[in-house]
Amino acid sequence: MRIGLNPNKDTSIKSSGYLHQVIIPVYIPNHEGYFKDSFEVFKLCIESLLKTIHGRTFITIVNNGSSQVVQEYLGALFDAKVIQELIHTENIGKLNAILKGLVGNNIELVTISDADVLFLPNWQQETIKVFSKAPKAGVVGLVPQFKMFEAHCGNVIYDNLFNSKLKFLPVKNPKGLEMFYDSIGWKRNYNQDYLKYSLGLELSKGLSVLVGSGHFVATYKKDMFSEITSYLGFKLGGISEAYLDKTPLAKGYWRLTTQDNFAYHMGNTVEDWMVVPYKKEQFDEDINSNFRTNKKSNKIMFFFKNRLFVKFISIPFFYKIFLKWKSLPKEMIDRY
Repeated sequence: MRIGLNPNKDTSIKSSGYLHQVIIPVYIPNHEGYFKDSFEVFKLCIESLLKTIHGRTFITIVNNGSSQVVQEYLGALFDAKVIQELIHTENIGKLNAILKGLVGNNIELVTISDADVLFLPNWQQETIKVFSKAPKAGVVGLVPQFKMFEAHCGNVIYDNLFNSKLKFLPVKNPKGLEMFYDSIGWKRNYNQDYLKYSLGLELSKGLSVLVGSGHFVATYKKDMFSEITSYLGFKLGGISEAYLDKTPLAKGYWRLTTQDNFAYHMGNTVEDWMVVPYKKEQFDEDINSNFRTNKKSNKIMFFFKNRLFVKFISIPFFYKIFLKWKSLPKEMIDRY
């Protein structure tokens, strides 16, 4: 029998005051073999995050089938109100875990990160700065990578094709680039020109960004997930990673990355360099928000920018013309 009315019936939810959400799915099923150091790496990730964010940040951790030890660690963080949301599930796959974290709130920006990311000072301020100066930005990555402009960036290049501020820029942090590819097991026999120049866009005096973004850590405008997929049939890879790559294109959003390195990929092994000295960061009282949002792209323009134009510019003859036009040094064009 029910007596009376639930006091929460028809009660509106008040704004939480949060401006930025961080979602980290974590899968550490045991502490052997491949996962031997993963728990220590994850703790470094969380510690670096907590030391580099402002007070209006909402942290969501999705425990995607981790061990009891990891569960207890996460429970202690939640009980201490260090993180705001903790979701437990069996291993349903990385992207399905992320989807669980995306729903249930209306926070303007959301950073989606792997559990082995080491956040560096000022990453949040620099991310906000890019969204402020580039209204069309929908994704802002923190870690420069090689030739990111070749993936899911047809709209950025098309929109800026005749803009002199779209051009190849000297790499700001070659060491950071090297460290990323070391972390994923690459040998250093790749084209060394990639450590010298990247395609970038000057947004304002003193602020440039790189075209394109990886997906192991990046910040998204939350509105692009208003029509969210409920399930992806892969635990890792397959079409699951493409979901985060292609969703911004539906609203014509640009994929960009900070010109400097504001995070590291640690991998699954603890190394001495991962211990970073942090100081308490200072944030302006008025943190930027209310960034511009886009409506869904016109289907014809979507197809033209992201299908036809991309195919056209990838033709070797026109690709070389593009590289030359956008100021890549002449001696690099044939091998870039």
